[in-house]
This record gives sequence, C-alpha cells and structure tokens, in this order.
Amino acid sequence: MKKIANVTKNRTNRRSFLKKGAFAAGAVTMGAGLFGKALPALDVEEKSGHLSPGDAAILRFLAAAEIIETDLWVQYSELGGTKDPEVPGAAGGNPIYIAALQVLDGDMPQYIVDNTDDEISHQHFINAYLASKGADTVDLKQFATIPGSVAQGSTGKKRLTNLMNLTVDTSYWTRYRMDSKNPDLDPDFVFPQAVKIENRTAIPRSDLDTAGVTVDSNGNLVGDPDKVNHIKAIAFTAGFHFGFIEQGGTSLYPSLAQRVTNPEVLRIVLSIGPTETMHFQTWQDKAGNATPLTDVDPETGAKVEFKDLKTNQPQSLQANLIMPEPTPFLDRKFPICSIIRPTETKGVAMGAVKALTNDGLFIGQTDQRFFDLLNDLAEDADAALRG
Repeated sequence: MKKIANVTKNRTNRRSFLKKGAFAAGAVTMGAGLFGKALPALDVEEKSGHLSPGDAAILRFLAAAEIIETDLWVQYSELGGTKDPEVPGAAGGNPIYIAALQVLDGDMPQYIVDNTDDEISHQHFINAYLASKGADTVDLKQFATIPGSVAQGSTGKKRLTNLMNLTVDTSYWTRYRMDSKNPDLDPDFVFPQAVKIENRTAIPRSDLDTAGVTVDSNGNLVGDPDKVNHIKAIAFTAGFHFGFIEQGGTSLYPSLAQRVTNPEVLRIVLSIGPTETMHFQTWQDKAGNATPLTDVDPETGAKVEFKDLKTNQPQSLQANLIMPEPTPFLDRKFPICSIIRPTETKGVAMGAVKALTNDGLFIGQTDQRFFDLLNDLAEDADAALRG
C-alpha cells in the first residue's frame, strides 16, 4: 500500500506542470502500457465532472503530442516554409534549404507552412476544449531547452524537439505497400526500411551546412557537387521525416478513439485524426521524388544513401504506390482490405512516446521531469476504458 501511495504522490507532483482548466482557457502550448483499471489518482485528479477521467486523459495526451508536433513543424517552417503571418517565425526561410526541398516538389514551402498551421490549430483546440470542461490542460513550454539551428532563417530559439540528430524509421513506406503483412496481426514481422537514416540532421544546423552552395535564376542549386548533395540529403531526410511524423498521428487517433466514451470527444478525435492522414499521404508522395545521392555528414560522419524509388523497384518500395495497399485486417479469414495500420489500441500512447524518443527528437533534453510527465500522460491515456 505504501508503494502505491508513493507512486500516486510522484504522479501528482509531475502533474504540477498541467494547468488547471478553470484558469487555462487562454493557455497556448503543445509499446505496451498500462491496460485495465485506471489508477485511483486519475479519478481523484479529474474534478471537472464534465469529462470522464479516461476521455480527459486521452485528450491531454493528444494535446501533448500536438504540442510536440507543433514545435518541430515550426522549426521546419522557419527554415523551409513560405512567409506566412499565421505561423510564428515563418518569415521566408533559408533560400538554399528551400531550393533543396523543392527538388521534392515546388510547393514544399507552402505545404510545410500549411502542415504547421494545422498542428498549431490542433493543440490550441484540444487544450481550449479541456479548459472549457474545467479539466487540466497541458503546457510544455518550460521544457523547451534544446539548442536549435542557428542557420539563416531560424529564430535561434530553444526548442522542445531536436531535428539535428534524427534516426528516422522509414518502415512506414513498406508497411503501406505490402499486401500480406499487418503490424497488428504480425507484431514480430520487421518491415524493411525504405532508406536507412541514422543520426542525420533534417535542417541546416548553421550556415556551414549551406556554405559553397547558391541558387541560380532558375531555382537550381549550384556549387561543389559534394556540398550540393549535402544540403539535398538534409532536405531529403526532412522529406522522409515528415512522413514518419504524420503516419504516427494517422494511427494514433483511431487507436485512441476506441477508448473514448463521450460522443463529443469521439467526434473531436475522429475529426482531427483524418487530417493527419491527409498530411501523411502528401508527404510520402513528395519523399518519393528524392534523387539518388550519397552523403557523409562532415560533422558527425553519419552516412546516408538515397536511391531512385521511382523505377525498377518492387511493390514494397515503388514510389507512386501512395494509396494503402489492401492487407489482412482483424483476422485472416476475412478478405484483405485497404486500411490505416496499425490501429491496435493496447499500449498505443506509450508506443507513440517510444517512437518519438527513438526518432531522436528529445536528444539534448536533460530534465527528467519532461520524460516522467510524458510517460504519465501516456499511461493515463492507455488506461482509459470505454464505458
């Protein structure tokens, strides 16, 4: 009993970073887990009476996820986005990085800013909804302590996420193109990576990453071929990272929707989730335009090789197969079906935290309270029971 009391006390202390709903309406911020009956702390802490503890926990975790997404997308907008007053720091970006991104698609700067605007709206809405119900909201801004890019275009602010040491899981590429495997039915199957991206930066860290490269009057990158390939590799890494981030939301929302009780909360989850899917399909389409190159990072020594995914590739890698291939669903006794995958609900929030951590997003975060809070929010969401 003493152990349970200590756990409850620690969780309560960590939740001191949550804002009380009655005063937070204007606050603007962003594996296997616990499954079964929620800890007593959940029922004690949620005093609003307007939301079930489980629904409030799900929305809080989604708010935290959207805050994290917002932080990384703002960085991409500062450096790679078009000028847009609706997005903080989007003042026109870094012209050399933008030109490299436009190898993937000429409209990349607009798409990046639009995706950022969407994530900002998600975290604002979810927190405002929680506050309207008298429930605690989420504020992570005190954990924005990670040094970010100092390249042209960046505001130089401290960040919640790190985009400069990414290990991007590109298995989503093959997962959506294979018609015989589903991670929910084949949890031990290892989906192949489309590109091996380890300890790579997805944004120019400083002007050294763009030194020796210019943009000609036609928007083409010119300069030493190795230096041109270096900034292209940074942009292509970003392209595949965009897909990784948005496929996560594509699965997270329908997975957590299965635990929601209140119809209005369900409407929120089912209305926001599909926008993540729209983002995902856009980004995997653009990532497939990456041109063949090999780059060794002069700062870290990390090597990356991008191949032509448009021609002479098996179905599992073919670039233009951006529609989800039908695959086994629920049980192999049924016909294959085109679906979002995975959508298994057990432990999904903790799985999301693990995926973001493995991505390298939190490298440089030294405050253990951040990880404790994020894990607590995930455990609470995974503990929610429909009913």
